[in-house]
Amino acid sequence: SGLLEDMELRCSDIPHVDLEINEEEPEPGILELLQILRPDWCLEQVYMKSFTEGITNRLIGCFVRPDQRPDPDSDLVLVRLYGRHTDLFVDRSREVQMVRLLESRGCGPKIYCSFRNGISYEYLPGAPLSDRLLTQPHIYRLVAAEMAMLHLFPLFWFMISGLWSFLWSLVRFWSGLVPGPEVLRTEMVLLKSSLSRLRSPVVLCHNDLLTKNIIYNKEIGTVKFIDFEYCDFNYQAFDIGNHFNEFAGVSDLDYSRYPSPGLQKDWITTYLKNYSQETGSEVTEQEVTRLYVHVCKFSLASNLFWGMWAILQSKLSSIDFDFRRCSLSFTQVTQKPYVETLRFPLI
Repeated sequence: SGLLEDMELRCSDIPHVDLEINEEEPEPGILELLQILRPDWCLEQVYMKSFTEGITNRLIGCFVRPDQRPDPDSDLVLVRLYGRHTDLFVDRSREVQMVRLLESRGCGPKIYCSFRNGISYEYLPGAPLSDRLLTQPHIYRLVAAEMAMLHLFPLFWFMISGLWSFLWSLVRFWSGLVPGPEVLRTEMVLLKSSLSRLRSPVVLCHNDLLTKNIIYNKEIGTVKFIDFEYCDFNYQAFDIGNHFNEFAGVSDLDYSRYPSPGLQKDWITTYLKNYSQETGSEVTEQEVTRLYVHVCKFSLASNLFWGMWAILQSKLSSIDFDFRRCSLSFTQVTQKPYVETLRFPLI
């Protein structure tokens, strides 16, 4: 069977609980959910830990141990509450399909259930990457190899990227909230005209690979990706360029931390070695340079994407985060040194 049929079949066996958990006071609803997921747990002994790194959703870990850092063998249930109104631009049923598919291929956590305004899934042993670790060669090569594995998922021949339709949907939402959408439409036309000529392969992408979505297990030397709500078919170079943008941070954007050309090319070399493993062919310098140029170009689309996303979040989200300042930093792409890559010749 094809990939889409596989996704639908695997999604159909995920339990759905007809429950909505109050975002402001989640504990009673979570306990009700745990009665179903962990009926042997004594609810009076359940501890909850809020993970504060997320800026789209709320993530809460539940366990029956009193310490704040459960060991890798302990049973910890993660409950993710969707951010307010995020269903306007995130297909939640699609997300569940993707998580289930990735789990079946060893690339994601086990999903326990969905409920009206969230999902519950397993805890992956390890810790989110720090900005410092992200620049270490032995770490970023692990990330490059894991992304290559994700991108190697088999696709139908007719799969197309959802990038442009998603961006246009953001523009439509954006237009109803703030003035001046003409500028964004102009940027969209310019980017699409330039990037479509690159013919970057369409692959299964994470699309949101910031440091907190990469779990590093130091004990066994592996990385795993989490939070696949934006996971979909997209351009290979977008996923890599978006990840490189994440080197600059989220709450304290600093583009001086953007990876150097040397780091990018070393990362891309590792990626291509893993991505080409099925053919067994050697990776050439020309292939590395070609993907490097494509990635630099697509990183601009990533900035436009998250700039519009941040503006929407500033109007809709209940999470305590300065989305407006974030959006200004994302959209000031003309200050970034690689903006001139739109003028690079095709390779």
